[in-house]
Amino acid sequence: MRKFDIRKLKVRQVSVDQLNDKMLLVNLYATQAITFIIGLLWVILQGRNAINLFAIPHGLEFLYGGLGLAAAVVLIDVSVSRWVPEDAMEDGGVNDRLFRARPVWHIAVIAAVVSICEELLFRGAVQHAFGPYWTSILFAAIHVRYLRHWVPTGMVFGISYGLGWLMDWSGTIWAPILTHFLVDLIMGLIIRFRREEQS
Repeated sequence: MRKFDIRKLKVRQVSVDQLNDKMLLVNLYATQAITFIIGLLWVILQGRNAINLFAIPHGLEFLYGGLGLAAAVVLIDVSVSRWVPEDAMEDGGVNDRLFRARPVWHIAVIAAVVSICEELLFRGAVQHAFGPYWTSILFAAIHVRYLRHWVPTGMVFGISYGLGWLMDWSGTIWAPILTHFLVDLIMGLIIRFRREEQS
């Protein structure tokens, strides 16, 4: 039996085109699991109860806020996409590769996983520690694939700040989770069916 030598382990940057579909999904779900664990541990280290953070709110105000912000974000995103050149919105092809041939149910699963994991970390833990502005700076930085262009970077920052405001306004993490889920789901479906029409 050969021994594993960690010194021979090489880490290198790869582009999305170098990943097959299986590795792309493994990468996505692994990073979301890490995000969830970091968020959960951070909430616990803050002395807060993570179960209470996910308590179902009384009333439907959070639904109205979440639906309203999601509608505004999708409307702005679609409008900006019409007026801004495609190369200024380039994300390295990640979203296209992720959604273009994915079944609708899987797009919904991805949107749910990403929204819960990222909102736990950013709105549940980071925002509690640093407020919505610095949380939005970090949120934009984490979405590194957009950093090459100022338009998508600005949009990610603005969306994050809106999610932070929504969390403060509604008093529940479910409002930003709902918005994040709907935005990712709708934009994923747009990519999916736009590519299908072009085929």
